[in-house]
Amino acid sequence: MKTEKEKMIDGQFYLAGDAVLVKDRRKAKNLLHRLNVIEYRITKKAREIIQELIPNAGTNLYIEPPFFCDYGYNISCGDNVYFNVNCVVLDGAKVTIGSNVFFAPGVQIYTANHPLDAESRKTVENAFPITIGDDCWIGGNSIILPGINIGKGCVIGAGSVVTKDIPDNSLAVGNPAKVIKKLNV
Repeated sequence: MKTEKEKMIDGQFYLAGDAVLVKDRRKAKNLLHRLNVIEYRITKKAREIIQELIPNAGTNLYIEPPFFCDYGYNISCGDNVYFNVNCVVLDGAKVTIGSNVFFAPGVQIYTANHPLDAESRKTVENAFPITIGDDCWIGGNSIILPGINIGKGCVIGAGSVVTKDIPDNSLAVGNPAKVIKKLNV
């Protein structure tokens, strides 16, 4: 039988109050407190905290505090990834970020999903993975919803809500985000 953590990562309904998941979130929150409050500036110690929080990152992951996530270990990044201030990554499922990706202030990435039935919503939830390709720029206060794939070379305009997959080399804007232009490769 699968653990609640395995169910969570597989996109199945799981119990978020499971003791292992609560412990994992608490560890992440303690690391985030150290990063966001105690260190706040990007120092050698802050880089060590980021490496412990997000162990599946390439070189040059830069996070401008404050930053928020659920677990950290479900986030994987390529090289040269930059998060500006106030970014949120709800990483119940895998969040895969390519290389040379830039997140403007206030970007929110949500893998978390909840049942539409109110009674079920009281006990279980699920999460769907998100993938962002290489060489993307995600504009300020954009929201990326569960299960979304953003292709390589994309620009998501500020304030956009990404509700559907975005193909490679596209400029997408709005709520819901729509592709308005193909970008030169």
